[in-house]
Amino acid sequence: MKLAVFSPVFSSIALDEALIEVNRLGLDGLELATGGYPGNDHCYSKRLLYDPEGIERLLTAFYEHDLQISALSCHGNPLHPQREKADEFHSVWRSTVLLAEKLGVDTVNCFSGCPGDSSNSRYPNWVTCSWPEDYSEILHWQWEESVIPYWKEEGAFARDHGVKIAIEMHPGFVVYNTESLLRLRSVAGSNLGCNFDPSHLFWQQADPDTVIRALADNNALYHVHAKDTAFNKEILSVNGVLEIKGADKVSERAWNFRTVGRGHDEGFWREMISTMKDAGYDGFISIEHEDRLIDNETGLEEAASVLRRCL
Repeated sequence: MKLAVFSPVFSSIALDEALIEVNRLGLDGLELATGGYPGNDHCYSKRLLYDPEGIERLLTAFYEHDLQISALSCHGNPLHPQREKADEFHSVWRSTVLLAEKLGVDTVNCFSGCPGDSSNSRYPNWVTCSWPEDYSEILHWQWEESVIPYWKEEGAFARDHGVKIAIEMHPGFVVYNTESLLRLRSVAGSNLGCNFDPSHLFWQQADPDTVIRALADNNALYHVHAKDTAFNKEILSVNGVLEIKGADKVSERAWNFRTVGRGHDEGFWREMISTMKDAGYDGFISIEHEDRLIDNETGLEEAASVLRRCL
């Protein structure tokens, strides 16, 4: 296995400076954001796709720093009920697949997206319960009229260009757990798998080791994010795991994203990585820093140190 870092954490510096930081951290690669929610000026796919000199400069920079691109990432909502937003996310997704082909990168990380509750909706509607029956009806409409048609076509598009789709299971989107991921894979094709991020599973009370084995049994583990989650037990015991307060309200939330080792100890991460190895995963583990309680440099250094020891 190899270690990388997700590029939005370096959004304030130039690519060459970011690659120097990756070398300093002792990592093997960088996961490049190409547009969508994270945003990033290093590798905006719709600009770079038609810039052969820019592509050459990008590849040369990675070569000179002896680093690899672990994946391209375009986290967005191509199923958004507002057509103009959906079209923009879809355009970034398509250009990212084509850019991955030109760069020789075989994996694109993304979200499944989430539609509204009907063709007249303005905002996404994430269904989290089956009753009253309205919710089951919404979910049926979403999958049959939006999710399945879209991802059948996009699965074929990515396959035609030699790209694997790594969906990140993320609450707020139709694919948020193992069951929904495997359901989407069954309709989109075997080149659709998972960008495994345990931080989103921790607060849903899923067991990461069991999820890893389930994904591996279906040959669906394509890429891994390293991000931790910590709980405020006092708030959790009163309000439970469904948290709607903004990420900046750290002290008021039941859970928060933390850097690797600050939510679950090193032994936990070592065991989880061992499970990945046993399951046959030999790809990248990419650090995603979203810890509001420590600065980027400290968070990355701590995560890199913990993960190097675990490997």
